Amino acid sequence: MLVLNCGIGLLTPPVGSVLFIGSAVAKRPMEKVVKATLPFYLCMIVALLLVSFVPKISLFIPELLGGYTSTAIPVWAPLP
Repeated sequence: MLVLNCGIGLLTPPVGSVLFIGSAVAKRPMEKVVKATLPFYLCMIVALLLVSFVPKISLFIPELLGGYTSTAIPVWAPLP
């Protein structure tokens, strides 16, 4: 979750250093690079929201291997 969030931060303007580097390497104006990467921004944001709010997605492999059993109650679940 942290890596995906940092990746989004490095790619989004106005501070996105990776975006500036990509624009310089491709020798394209910043506006064209931003327009070309918009679908990828949307996919990354949707993936971040899914990993953040659906714990079964990020805990699938540990549960599959038997090393983790989830006992957490989601925030949106009513209290028993």
